[in-house]
Amino acid sequence: MLKSGNFLTPLPYFLMDDAPAPFIIRGLTTKGARFRPSDWADRLAGAFSIIDPNNRTRYSPFVQPTTLDGVSCIVVDKTLKDTDANAYRFLQAFATNNELLTENSD
Repeated sequence: MLKSGNFLTPLPYFLMDDAPAPFIIRGLTTKGARFRPSDWADRLAGAFSIIDPNNRTRYSPFVQPTTLDGVSCIVVDKTLKDTDANAYRFLQAFATNNELLTENSD
């Protein structure tokens, strides 16, 4: 675990060796264009976040915004499928409806 302020924060699942491959939504459309607005990943992950007592955003361990190869992405822990199937389906539908590239979407 990482110590962050007065909180212990677990390592993101995608940094663990035995974790299943995550579902990744890339900020590129199937036509090769960058998805707009540029902060879409932070906004989408923000829908699954909380505000801590210090007024800082704490993203869900299941839905993390990141940048991969210079492209904004959302990394989704596949355990979300078991813990909140509706949220997982929402993220899949978001990617499909916006024609975004995905990896490991099963």
